[in-house]
Amino acid sequence: MVTGAIKNKVDKIWTDIWASGVTNPLTVIEQLTYLMFIRSLDEKELETEEFENLSGEKLDKIFPQSAVGQSMRWSKFKNDDPRAIYDVISQRVFPAIKNMKHGHLPDFNQQGELVEIEEEANGEENTAFARYMSDAMFLIPTPQVLQKIITGLDDLYEHDLTGLDMQGDLYEYMLSKLSTAGQNGQFRTPKHIREMMVELLQPTPEDTICDPACGTAGFLVSAAEYVRSHYESTMTSEQWEHFAGPMFTGFDTDRTMLRISAMNLMLHSISRPEIDYKDSVSKQNEIRDKFTMCLANPPFKGTVDAESIHDNLKAVTNTKKTELLFLALFLRMLKKGGQCACIVPDGVLFGSSKAHKAIRRELVENHQLRAIISMPSGVFKPYAGVSTAVLVFTKTGAGGTENVWFYDMKADGFSLDDKRSEIADNDIPDIIERFHNLDREADRQRTEQSFFVPKQEIADNDYDLSINKYKKVEYVPVEYPSTQEIMKDIVATESEIQKGIKLLWSDLEGTPWSELEGKTWAELEGML
Repeated sequence: MVTGAIKNKVDKIWTDIWASGVTNPLTVIEQLTYLMFIRSLDEKELETEEFENLSGEKLDKIFPQSAVGQSMRWSKFKNDDPRAIYDVISQRVFPAIKNMKHGHLPDFNQQGELVEIEEEANGEENTAFARYMSDAMFLIPTPQVLQKIITGLDDLYEHDLTGLDMQGDLYEYMLSKLSTAGQNGQFRTPKHIREMMVELLQPTPEDTICDPACGTAGFLVSAAEYVRSHYESTMTSEQWEHFAGPMFTGFDTDRTMLRISAMNLMLHSISRPEIDYKDSVSKQNEIRDKFTMCLANPPFKGTVDAESIHDNLKAVTNTKKTELLFLALFLRMLKKGGQCACIVPDGVLFGSSKAHKAIRRELVENHQLRAIISMPSGVFKPYAGVSTAVLVFTKTGAGGTENVWFYDMKADGFSLDDKRSEIADNDIPDIIERFHNLDREADRQRTEQSFFVPKQEIADNDYDLSINKYKKVEYVPVEYPSTQEIMKDIVATESEIQKGIKLLWSDLEGTPWSELEGKTWAELEGML
């Protein structure tokens, strides 16, 4: 858990970068990501050297064994003069990382030029992070700011970050600061909402999980944390190999987000995920029947170029709206029996266009729509106040929807204003418990917070999936007192007010109470 002391240290680093003129939170995280990656390479090299000393076995190294190559290591330059550190990172380390191949950094010749690593070089496969470094830019403005960041990160790693969980929590805290970057379109799904959705699907080490709009890879990280916490002690070496890469796939159209997501996954021991630059709903994405699980919060707003949309998505829902196209995409990418939990804006549930009705009909009639969890509009603040819902369904290709479970979430453990402060009210544990025990929900009334709606009733309502269509409001009659009782209360209240004024007058003017007690309002006015 990230404590207040650790948050203060991170905030101090953040403030130092902010004060230097780098004010976009996404850029700050990206620059910190580069430095964390540089440090992690040296940590890995130190582990390799320690193993060599113990075993006597020679292993491949990340850093070139030349003087220049060794000078690029964090442990070698971190205590140097600020100007020397800045020169090493900007002119040596950063260019080398951008040209990293097969897990190795290139060397420099005597003229200070990079020596390209040959494509056929033996070594481990490139990390996803290294693949997306080619167009990265080093934007730390001065040696002094860089030294402050390095000193701050070193202090965090040496005294506070005791393992993968802590590193991941630290990164999650940094990503939470993206809440101020909503205007850039980089919206992050709150961690507790992601974890709820993962708990609903309960991934196992055998699953292959995809988020085709991955952003910072939050859903993939939450799924990885769930698998580790539930299966770590029983996983086989083959399952760990699957966990390190092939288990997790994510697509995005922003290379900055791809770098950040790859680093996020790396900090959770997922070194070789399938993180790719891809417009998921376009013709460049041909994936079908591949994944056992999809977890996503796809883009809500905007449309895409109609000509670029894959034809088999338009066959399901003929639209340019991304929120509808992604639902069709999940169905295409999942294997039969695959599960999906995704967030959609409320308009998807009740929209009256042909495309809206078509995708809802597809889910209800041709697959198994299991649950709709309506969330309060403040869940995504401070980004936006849009009302959303979580859809949970299973791809069958042969129907299977009998009853759809609806839940009206009223609280998620945080206030629903821009501050999002922690509060006691939280429906999430109840949602998870009830979802995994749906047999107990059969007798719930429509006036309660959760209930079933039969498939036929949904079909009769034009496949409307909004909870308000089916929820019944229980009106409790309110009994008011009679007019006579209200008048008596008013007279008594007025009498109390008059008495208070007379007492105040008596204190201020020195008028005896006996002269004031029986006087009316008009008489008191005449004394003024």
